[in-house]
Amino acid sequence: MLDCEFECRSAAVDRYAAAPAIRLRMAVSETTGVTVHTAALRCQVRIEPHRRDYTAGESELLAYLFGDPSRWGETLQPMQLATVATVLPGFTGGAEFEVVLPCSYDLEVAAGKYLHTLATGEIPLLLLFSGTVFTRGGGGLQIQPVPWHCETTFRLPVRIWREVMDHFFPGSGWLRLRRETLDALLRYKAVQAIPTWDEALNRLVAEAEGASR
Repeated sequence: MLDCEFECRSAAVDRYAAAPAIRLRMAVSETTGVTVHTAALRCQVRIEPHRRDYTAGESELLAYLFGDPSRWGETLQPMQLATVATVLPGFTGGAEFEVVLPCSYDLEVAAGKYLHTLATGEIPLLLLFSGTVFTRGGGGLQIQPVPWHCETTFRLPVRIWREVMDHFFPGSGWLRLRRETLDALLRYKAVQAIPTWDEALNRLVAEAEGASR
């Protein structure tokens, strides 16, 4: 029976990707001595927010996602980050491979909101593996499923995620608005002769803060 163990060894920004991505350097070992001809893997990557501490500033920003910190024992549940596929070449004993993890700056999804709030430290990830392994033995080519227990953890440095965002979106972020809101902002920007969206929003924030005093 096939027995695989996985390990995530390092992470780096994929600076030549067409879209934001992080390359996770992985290792797999097969402990029974079976010769693996190839393997078609699926990797679910989940964030486990309960496996790290948060600064006061991070806690304040995370309140809109997880509620009051007094309830975090219940609300800090795992979040799906991505599901990616990869193909392993043949090996006996062990091999190294890469998982290309796509990254999104979408603040409409829970994972994007969570990652955007983190300033320092690490992002606790859980990687769950499934798929099909083609092995070569005395009876010829055999097909086996990846064992259900194949998983590993990795603590991705927050700075890596920030590097990939800064590489693809230097000094900026994304905010989705309803079309009516966007049209209203455009009219305000045109009437006030404001050159940039940043300046228009900053002026609106300043006016709102002044009116609330």
